[in-house]
Amino acid sequence: MSPRAILFDFDGTLIDSARSILAGFELALAREGLRPAVPLSPSLIGPPLPKTLATLAGTEDPAVITQLASAYREAYDGGGYRQTEVYPGVHAMLEALVDHRISLHIVTNKRIAPTRLILDHLGWTRWFKGIYALDALEPVSPHKTALVREVMERESLTSSRTWMVGDSAEDRSAALGNGLRFFSAAWGYGAAGPDGLRTPEDLLHLARGA
Repeated sequence: MSPRAILFDFDGTLIDSARSILAGFELALAREGLRPAVPLSPSLIGPPLPKTLATLAGTEDPAVITQLASAYREAYDGGGYRQTEVYPGVHAMLEALVDHRISLHIVTNKRIAPTRLILDHLGWTRWFKGIYALDALEPVSPHKTALVREVMERESLTSSRTWMVGDSAEDRSAALGNGLRFFSAAWGYGAAGPDGLRTPEDLLHLARGA
């Protein structure tokens, strides 16, 4: 059955922010006189910012995390986000899904401020009926499963006609925890497998019911 709505994760699913995010992390650590406790690699991308910074700094000291977050946001929101890359075929897929009258929504762990900056930069804002992030809700959503639940309620979506596309185990858990059909974006950071799609065109093909 074709979907009426699709929820998309952002980083690692529609866009590849690895280069810009890792550059921001490196600059933030350098400004605070810290060396990364773990290698700076794309595997760090995905969890909420405070959690990632704690991993990088090797400490959960609130004062340290606050300083690092401030330095990171200054670098990334100030222009670093423009280095964001789009996975091949994603732009055409989104446009075609909208033309097919499928309602599109963003559900991301990324902060809402840079999420909106990137969407505007790419010219995609008009395609998404809803743009949701953990920090966009009041109170802040504790995890993605709760975020998806809130989106379903706010947008009056039906689980049987709503799909979710992401690249992580957390995305899969959030989808299944809300009764949604899930697809792994294997063209990005997603894993291959029974629910893995190799290209954005594969998702478009399924969504059209072809």
